[in-house]
Amino acid sequence: MSDAYFTAGGGLKLKGVAGGSGITKKKKKKDKKEKESVEVQREEAANTQSSSASVADDKPSQTGRNLTDAEKRFEETRRKRQEEKAAKLAQKSHKERVAEFNQYLESLSEHHDIPRVGPG
Repeated sequence: MSDAYFTAGGGLKLKGVAGGSGITKKKKKKDKKEKESVEVQREEAANTQSSSASVADDKPSQTGRNLTDAEKRFEETRRKRQEEKAAKLAQKSHKERVAEFNQYLESLSEHHDIPRVGPG
């Protein structure tokens, strides 16, 4: 019967905890080549960002290709719509928007009211 309930003796051995547990963490080795490649990539990214700011509107999109005329028109109209929407929102104060929303809610029928649930 004692074999069925076998338990290991002793305390837990945790990695990196002081107290002479005998188990130590493995430390990662850093390659010099990886460090150099990361630095080169950072420099290239900085160079591309500074050069992309000086490029005109005909620059390639994020996908790395030039936009067609239809795509350019679409982006332009989308940008204009966003500006119009922002201007429209900026015209009203928060208080006016809340008052307008409350008036809208009052105009709805009772069908939209929250029903009472439970006794009473």
